[in-house]
Amino acid sequence: MNGGGRHIALLIGLGAVALLLLGRIFSLQVLNGRYKEDASRNSMVYETIYPTRGVIYDRNGRILVGNKVAYDILVYPREVKEFDTLSLATVLGVTPEFIRTKMEEYHRRRSSIGYQSVTLLRMVPAETYMRFDEVKYRFPGFRGQVRSMREYPVNAGGNLLGYVSEVNQNYLDRHPEEYRRGDYAGMTGIEAAREKDLRGEKGYHIYLRNSRNQIEQPYKDGAEDKEAVPGHDIVTTIDADLQQYGQELMQNKVGSIVAIEPSSGEILALVSSPGIDVEQLADIGKYWEEIAQNPYKPMYNRAVQASYPPGSVFKLVNGLIGLQEGVLRPEMMYPCSQGYHFGAGHKLGCHAHRSPINMEESIMMSCNAYYCYVLKNILDNRKYENVAEGLDAWHEYVESFGFGRKLGSDFPAELSGSIPTSKTYNRAYGKNRWNSTTVISISIGQGEILATPMHLANLCATIANRGHYFIPHIVKASEGVEIDPKYYERQYTMVDTVHFPKLIKGMWRAVNSGAGMGGTAWVAHVDSLNICGKTGTAQNPRGADNSVFICFAPMDNPKIAIAAYVENGGFGAAYAAPIASLMVEKYLKGGTSRVALEEKMKKDNLMDRVKRD
Repeated sequence: MNGGGRHIALLIGLGAVALLLLGRIFSLQVLNGRYKEDASRNSMVYETIYPTRGVIYDRNGRILVGNKVAYDILVYPREVKEFDTLSLATVLGVTPEFIRTKMEEYHRRRSSIGYQSVTLLRMVPAETYMRFDEVKYRFPGFRGQVRSMREYPVNAGGNLLGYVSEVNQNYLDRHPEEYRRGDYAGMTGIEAAREKDLRGEKGYHIYLRNSRNQIEQPYKDGAEDKEAVPGHDIVTTIDADLQQYGQELMQNKVGSIVAIEPSSGEILALVSSPGIDVEQLADIGKYWEEIAQNPYKPMYNRAVQASYPPGSVFKLVNGLIGLQEGVLRPEMMYPCSQGYHFGAGHKLGCHAHRSPINMEESIMMSCNAYYCYVLKNILDNRKYENVAEGLDAWHEYVESFGFGRKLGSDFPAELSGSIPTSKTYNRAYGKNRWNSTTVISISIGQGEILATPMHLANLCATIANRGHYFIPHIVKASEGVEIDPKYYERQYTMVDTVHFPKLIKGMWRAVNSGAGMGGTAWVAHVDSLNICGKTGTAQNPRGADNSVFICFAPMDNPKIAIAAYVENGGFGAAYAAPIASLMVEKYLKGGTSRVALEEKMKKDNLMDRVKRD
């Protein structure tokens, strides 16, 4: 081939390559929109649409937690141009120094913030937001955001409901795919326990940014925007009126009330005092320091997080175990000479009452000595090789009532309490170096026994049901919201159901026999309600004894079981019994006939009795 031919061939080859390249470019830029879209995405801006958080209702459809509109002012630092600081400060109702300080901070964090927004002001008044909206064109990079925030129509259950707050870095680290800075989430209570149901699903608007980093227009005219999906509403088991009434009775006192519907395990009221006022929940950041410095720790939910000695209400458990083990019969009588005497001059004391007494009378009068005999017979039962084996069998019985472990409620931060085993005393005294009288204090709910008020309410519900309970829970199944099937299952104790009625007769007599006959809970009597109860006075190393009471009503087909625990309240009949019985009367009758007692419980202040670190 001569030179001219080679030249023509080269030109043809170059032309073919050029045509191939042009065809590929045409395909990429015109025929294949995906690459064009990818290029566009590099200049896209996503503006989050926050969903409406689910509403929380009480069992009767009353709103406990709703939503209201909140207005925030956002800043996109990379889009901010020179602006009149004084003018913006005037519009937003802040000082110029505040604006300057914030902008300096954002400049330092420029690389980490990138093209994202940061919140300059939260929850500005509607008037401020509207004033800003009219002039926002003068302040490039500044925008308003409308979102919902929590409101509380009823001042009931601050600790129970919990609060919503902006997520911090620790929260983001634990939920990297679900949350970003500026998002809000439930931090405590029901808000935290049901966060996945309540939060909903975020949406977004997509905008395009031009070469000068300015937002220019919606992407594809909004065709790929995503609407926010509202959160699911939650229906709780709580009775708002009963919850509110319990808080009124417990004001100026430290302790808690737990009320349960025995037939379902649904929690009717869960009061922790002192607690959080719902107005503080609405803006928790504003009150956080005040709450954190309060020596009574109002964020601490005593109903499920405080472990106390149960005191004499625990005699019911030992009585039932004694009946099941065959070492106790209802007609058996034991003496009490102002206590149980053992060893070389040792005595576990008791108040004065007639002696000897049978099982029903021991419950009615709350005799300590009687249950010392009962426990000794349980632990020294000849069917066990030694007292350690007897104690471990006792422990297994007690655990079947839900003690010494978490009950498995759907309320967060539940504690397990503590029930001793033979290992507990082997560590304390040495193996085979202790006996039934060494541990005799557990016969009356003292010593190494610790339980939460939730455990005590559950015990009461178990007795009301004659031997079984449903795991206490605070959320009902509703549209879009499921609850664990375990909450519908009966949990049986190791004590046969035939033994419970024998015990219940004593509880009925404790409330309905009259003070002259020795009924320790006569103050809890209400005509026609057939309340069955048991008082407790728990020793307290930090001051006066704790007042304890459990009761259920009516005796047949019970509708409510309740435990009241009042720190430093003294005898069980002093505060816990009146408070619990008023709650029962309120729930079953819709009001109370004992106005003077109600006023006394509301007005009495026990805070000075409580020692705090």
